Amino acid sequence: MSKIKVAVFGCGAIAERRHIPEYAANENVELVAFADPIVERAEKMAETYGGKAYSSYEELLASEEVDAVSVCTPNYLHASMAIAAANAGKHVLVEKPMAVTTEEGEQMIEAAKKNGVYLMVGHNQRLMPPHIKAKEILDSGKLGKVLNFRTSFGHPGPEGWSVDGAESWFFRKEEAIMGAMGDLGVHKSDFIRYLLDDEVSEVAGFISTLHKENTKVDDNATCLLRMKSGAIGTLVASWTQYRAGDNSTVLWCENGVMKIGTVEGDEVIVELTNGTVETYKVGAMATNDKQVPSGVIDAFVESIVTQTPPSISGEEGLRSLQVILAAFESEKTGQIVKL
Repeated sequence: MSKIKVAVFGCGAIAERRHIPEYAANENVELVAFADPIVERAEKMAETYGGKAYSSYEELLASEEVDAVSVCTPNYLHASMAIAAANAGKHVLVEKPMAVTTEEGEQMIEAAKKNGVYLMVGHNQRLMPPHIKAKEILDSGKLGKVLNFRTSFGHPGPEGWSVDGAESWFFRKEEAIMGAMGDLGVHKSDFIRYLLDDEVSEVAGFISTLHKENTKVDDNATCLLRMKSGAIGTLVASWTQYRAGDNSTVLWCENGVMKIGTVEGDEVIVELTNGTVETYKVGAMATNDKQVPSGVIDAFVESIVTQTPPSISGEEGLRSLQVILAAFESEKTGQIVKL
C-alpha cells in the first residue's frame, strides 16, 4: 500500500514535539510538507524530516498532493484551516480546542462530511494508558455507579512549553481566545465524558486570570458539572501549578473509589468498600517534560488506513468544547448553564 502523504500546518511546540516525530515514526506515513508563517520553522522541519516548507497553508494546499493534514496552529485559526483542508479533500487532525465557538465546530464537521473526509480532534487524554485502564475497570461494573468525581489538569503554564516562551500566542487573547480552559480544561471535559460514557447537563464556572501578567486569557478555572446520569463533580484547569503539575481524576462510586494519576508509579488505584485494594502500573501519562507517544497520530493514521471513522470525531470534540464554552458563559452571567 502506498504511504499516506501528510502535511502539517503550524510548526510550534505541539507539532515539533508530538505530531511530526510521531508521523515520522509511523511506517504508513510520508511527511511531504510543512507550513508556518515563520517560514524558518517550516524549513527546519523539512530539513529534519524531508518534504517542502511553505510560509502559507493555502500555498501548500495548492501546490502539494497530500492525503491528510494536522492543524497545529493558534486556536483562532483551527476552523478556517481545517475547513480549507477538508474542502481540498484532505483528512484533518486538529489540535484542541477544535474551534473557539459552536458555530465554527459545526462548520468543520459539515465540511468534513460534505467532502467525505475524516475530522479528528487531538484529545490525547483518552489514549493515555492509565485512562484506558481506568475506563476498562469502570466499564466492568465492579465499582457500580459513579456518584461523585473530581478531574484536574494543571501545569506551570505555556511559557515553559511554547517555542515562544512568555511571548507565546497562548497569552494573546485575540489568537488564543481562551487560556487554561482551552489548553487543559477541554481535555478534562472530553475525558470525563468519555470515561463516564455520559454527557454534561449543567455547568457552573469560576474562571479567572489570577497570576499570569500582561494577558487577558484565563489561567485558572474551577467548574461544577452535573452529568445526565445525575453524577456531580468538579473540573479544574490551571496554569499556575508551579511546583508540581496535576493530571488526576478520582471517582467515588457505589462500591468504592478509583484514583487515576494520584500516585506516581501506581497510575490507577481501586479501593473497594469490601476492603480490597488493587493497584495498576500501566505506564505514565505524557507531560510537557516527559514526552511519551500520545497515541493520537497513530489512531488518526489507523483511521485513514482502515477507512474507519475516528472515535475522537469532530462531533466528540464539539461536545467537549461546548462544556468549556458553557463554563465561560456561567462565569460571565453568574448563572448555572444548561447544556
